[in-house]
Amino acid sequence: MALIANSAPRSSKTESYVDNKRKEDIRHANIKSACAVADAVRTSLGPKGMDKMISTANGEVIITNDGATILNKMEVLQPAAKMLVELSKSQDAAAGDGTTTVVVIAGSLLKQCLTLLSSGIHPTVISDSLHKASIKAVDVLTAMAVPLELTDRESLVKSASTSLNSKVVSQYSSLLAPLAVDAVLSRGSNMLVL
Repeated sequence: MALIANSAPRSSKTESYVDNKRKEDIRHANIKSACAVADAVRTSLGPKGMDKMISTANGEVIITNDGATILNKMEVLQPAAKMLVELSKSQDAAAGDGTTTVVVIAGSLLKQCLTLLSSGIHPTVISDSLHKASIKAVDVLTAMAVPLELTDRESLVKSASTSLNSKVVSQYSSLLAPLAVDAVLSRGSNMLVL
């Protein structure tokens, strides 16, 4: 009986160690898969972004450099990678732009988190630090924001044109931006959300 009682604690210590190692392996796998999704769209970002050729399951071929389209057509199975795709969809729903940017930034932050984890920093410390950094980033962006008057049509047209430059219709932004501003302003200032 004493032999069985003595072997039980050793077994639980071993299992506890294996569980911690498995958690670490899962954490690294999650981060790496999310980074792979970010890397897939990273090269399509910016004015010199490269086009991607996507072949869908039904044989359709799409050529695009739009990050939202690329992420939408990707068949992502890994949960952490799916979170980046959902992040892109949330950004598209909230702002209509910046889908590739948020995924690339999230991927870069996750790569740095992987480095910190490898250095032995606890995940809770990293999470708390990222939360504090997000609060500081909002403060900095709020401080540098320039108020925009609805009577300043020229600034509104510049803002609309900037937004259109990342879209398929970018070559027509000089025509569409004033039309969009006039349409929004004609609906009344209570409809305008910047």
